[in-house]
Amino acid sequence: MTRAEFWENLKVSLDTLRSHKVRSGLTLLGIVIGVTSVIAVASIIDGLNRFVANKVEQMGSRSFYVTRFPAGTDPMRMPEKIRLRKYLQYDDGRKIREMAPAVDQLTVMGTRAVFFGQASEIRYQGQRVENLILRGAEPVYIDVIPMFVVERGRYYSDAEEARAAAVTVIGSKVAESLFGAADPLGKQVFINGTPYDVIGVFAPEPGLLGGPGVDQFAMVPLSNFRKHNPDAKELVIGFTIRKDVETASGQAQVEEALRRIRKVPPNKENDFELISSDFLSNLWNQLTGAIVILTSVISSIGLLVGGIGVMNIMLILVTERTREIGVRKAIGARASDIRVQFLLEAVALTITGGILGIALGAVVAWLVRATIPSIPATVSVFWMTMGAGLSAAVGLFFGYWPADRAARLDPIVCLRYE
Repeated sequence: MTRAEFWENLKVSLDTLRSHKVRSGLTLLGIVIGVTSVIAVASIIDGLNRFVANKVEQMGSRSFYVTRFPAGTDPMRMPEKIRLRKYLQYDDGRKIREMAPAVDQLTVMGTRAVFFGQASEIRYQGQRVENLILRGAEPVYIDVIPMFVVERGRYYSDAEEARAAAVTVIGSKVAESLFGAADPLGKQVFINGTPYDVIGVFAPEPGLLGGPGVDQFAMVPLSNFRKHNPDAKELVIGFTIRKDVETASGQAQVEEALRRIRKVPPNKENDFELISSDFLSNLWNQLTGAIVILTSVISSIGLLVGGIGVMNIMLILVTERTREIGVRKAIGARASDIRVQFLLEAVALTITGGILGIALGAVVAWLVRATIPSIPATVSVFWMTMGAGLSAAVGLFFGYWPADRAARLDPIVCLRYE
C-alpha cells in the first residue's frame, strides 16, 4: 500500500466514525476509563516515588537507626519473642562509640508522642498545641538527620546538653500556632507543664503524605528529656558511618557492638533492628505494588470492555457496508486494502479513546496535585506514550477479526446483498 492509499483509507475511516458519533462515543467509554485509570494512578505514583526518594535523601544516605522493633510494624502483632525484647538504654550510645570506630556521628533519641501512647502538649499564654512530638536528642542530631534544618535562631549546644538546659527548638507549624506572626525566639513556653526557652525554629517540613513531620516537633537536649520523661522508655539510636568506611562494614561494627552490649549469644539472632534510611522506600514499594496490581486489573477490565465494544461496532460496520465492500473489490481493491481500511477504523477509534483517557488522566493528576500538595502527581511522557500504545494495541487486536472477515467476503455475494 502506498502512502497516498494509506492516507485515503485513514480519511475514509475517520469519515465513517464521524457519521456514527453516538455509537462511536459509547464504544470509546471502556477505552477512556481504562486509559484514564492507568494515566492517573501512574502519574500519582511517579510523583510520590520522587517525593519519597527526596525524603530518603533528606534523612541522610549514610544515616542508620537502631530500634527495638522493625520499622513500620505494629509491635502488638509481632511474635512474643519480639514484643519482649529489652529496651535500648541511654548508655548504649556511649558504648557503641567506644566499640565501633566506623561510626562518625551518633545520638540516642527519646520520643514522647501519641503513637507511643504518651501525649504531649506545648503552651504559650492562652495558645496550646496538642499531639506535639517531643523528642530529646544530643546536639549532633541535626547532622545525623539532615531534614531537621534550623531556619531561625540556633540549635542547642554541647554545654546546654551537659547541664540539661531547659531550651527547645520547635517546628514551624508549632511556632505559627503559638505565636502567629510574632517572633518566638526568647519566649518561654510550657511543654507538659515544664518551662522551656525557645532558641530556634526549624524550616518547614510537613512530613510524608500528611504524616508527622518536622513541623510537629519540639526538640530538647537528651539529658533534659531523660530528666523529665522517665516513663518514655522507647529509645532509638541514630548514627552515620564515616565517609572513608564502607557502609556495610560500618553497619557490621555497630551490629557486633550491640550484640556484645545486649549480651546476645552467638547462636541467637539479633534482639534489635538495624535500619537504613531507605526503609521508607521499601515500605512505599510494598504499598505501591498492591496499588499497581489493583490498577492493572481495573484498567484491563476497562480495556477489555472497550475492545469488545470495538469488535462489536466493527462487525456491525462490516455488515452495513457489505455492498460497499463488493463494489470496491469489483473495481480492483485487494483483500489487503479492505483489511487495512477496517483495521485503521478500529485503531483510529481506540486511539481517540486513548487520547481522551490521557487528557482525563492528566486532569485527575492536576486536581490531586492542586487539592493535596503533598501528593506531587505528574504526567510523564512515558505513560502518555504507554496509554497511546495500549489504545492502538487494543484496536489492532480486537479489530483484526472484523477486518479479516470483511477482506474475505466474496464480491459477488456482496453485490447481491441488500
